[in-house]
Amino acid sequence: MTAYYKFIKREQPEDDVSVAYYQPTKHAQGAWNEHEQHMAPATGLLTAEINNFAPQANTRIARISLDILGLIPLDDFTITTRCIRPGKTIELIEAVMSSRGRDAIIARAWRLITQDTSEIAGLEDQPAKYKPEELPVWEDMKGWPGGFIESVRLVATEDRRPGRGMVWITNDIDMVEGELTDDLVHLLGMVDTANGVVPRLGLGLSKLEWMFPNTDLQIHMHRAPKGRWLGIEAVQQYGDDGIGLTSAVLHDVYGPFGRSEQILTIRPMPR
Repeated sequence: MTAYYKFIKREQPEDDVSVAYYQPTKHAQGAWNEHEQHMAPATGLLTAEINNFAPQANTRIARISLDILGLIPLDDFTITTRCIRPGKTIELIEAVMSSRGRDAIIARAWRLITQDTSEIAGLEDQPAKYKPEELPVWEDMKGWPGGFIESVRLVATEDRRPGRGMVWITNDIDMVEGELTDDLVHLLGMVDTANGVVPRLGLGLSKLEWMFPNTDLQIHMHRAPKGRWLGIEAVQQYGDDGIGLTSAVLHDVYGPFGRSEQILTIRPMPR
């Protein structure tokens, strides 16, 4: 089995700071440019670094917010992780991905205490009508280039259309070479694809006259996800002043577990 990243080394310059060094493989390659990383596996790796940083019993990531500061080079990089708001029941962890002398992504995650609230649990988001094994293979997204898109498998409902639809996605690639990828990292490492499963402008980079990259990714989870298939029930909306929004209800095979949002900058495709 291959991986999206190779681990190089880890340093601890201060007691409460971790600096990890990584090298991306071809499977982490993005779709907009051949020399950049895709945000999806980068999200998964940042999630793993945050999740493994000074873990506390009975807490989990409830929200992870990622800001993309520019192109994410397909080159060696570091992730620097620290706690910026410590606490026994609520804490805020920050992880910064840096490459070629600049920061590329800033991720911040709230880790909250977990406890039994089954007595008052209730959801408004509805379970998906179809499980991934009940749906046909969906190859249309393969019109996008890049090693990450090549690495994934997708199925989709028949009513998926530009602007709205339901897609399930999975892959057989480890996040880090030689390390077991847990369900949280595996699933969150595909959420960024929400921006590409129901594009209002159609599929296939070579046919587009407009581009719509996201400058952030926000993931909120009311429970910890499980399994290897991520369901993305996505809606994409464009305003009339160059800004758009991709929103999604996120599912695993057991039901909805959270939501994601991505703000988009809509601009003419450079020629």
